[in-house]
Amino acid sequence: MIGGSLLRATVAAGYTAWGYNRSSTGAQAARADGFDVTEELPTALQRAANTDALIVIAVPMPAVDSMLSAIATFAPHCALTDVVSVKAPVMAAVQRYGLAGRYVGGHPMTGTSASGWSATDADLFRGAVWAVGVDEGTHADPWTQLVRLAVDCGSVVVPVVAAEHDRAVARVSHLPHVLAETLAVVGAAGGDLALGLAAGSFRDGTRVAGTAPELVRAICDPNSGALLEVLDEALHVLGAARDSLATDTSLGELTDTGHEARQRYESAHGWEITGVRPGDHGWLETLRAAGARGGILSRLS
Repeated sequence: MIGGSLLRATVAAGYTAWGYNRSSTGAQAARADGFDVTEELPTALQRAANTDALIVIAVPMPAVDSMLSAIATFAPHCALTDVVSVKAPVMAAVQRYGLAGRYVGGHPMTGTSASGWSATDADLFRGAVWAVGVDEGTHADPWTQLVRLAVDCGSVVVPVVAAEHDRAVARVSHLPHVLAETLAVVGAAGGDLALGLAAGSFRDGTRVAGTAPELVRAICDPNSGALLEVLDEALHVLGAARDSLATDTSLGELTDTGHEARQRYESAHGWEITGVRPGDHGWLETLRAAGARGGILSRLS
């Protein structure tokens, strides 16, 4: 869904773009809609090598190694990025295959619980945040190429290093999957009556539990260390709420602090990063610090 949406978005933005899909059904559906998609990975990668294209890896983490192996064979000198939900494991794999010199990590923070070509949307990235790596050793040319692509697809860019990205998404992306699955299980345990009474809060709280289970595991499992830390933190918060209910028949501070945290999220607005030229001395460190303080890039100067 992410890869197909990106194909739609880049073509709509005026790029020459093509894709590979191992599924003949998915590839045929894309071609039926007028997009250039093949089931032959070497063909797609040789074309990328011949045109010095930017390659975007849009597969779950368990499939990254096989993709990198093919890229190392057929298009080792192309600029390379990905849309995988974790960054440190991808970066480590890229280094193993000797592709780090042209790699820039990427993660568009968008999506739905649906999958497949039928779920693709050219506007999926519009208004979304796109995390772009500024790790040590990142080169200016492929970094600029990726930022331009993200901006042309309608996103704003947050510069971030891999480890900090993975810790952050454990909180705001991966933990919500765990809580949604938990809420769905507890709700369904109430039987037909509970599900018959369920309305907006249950529907919205369990939305991402509609994602295919194997995809949820592929998203969350590679970030297990960071996810364990924030899950322990969430269990501590829930434990305190339980204790307050047991002793005072009240949720205590949870409702106040939760409401305040939600208000903080709703009022958060990124500020534009300016005055940084890719390739200048200290540019990666400057962008990393700016991203950590809420800085964004909505255009390339």
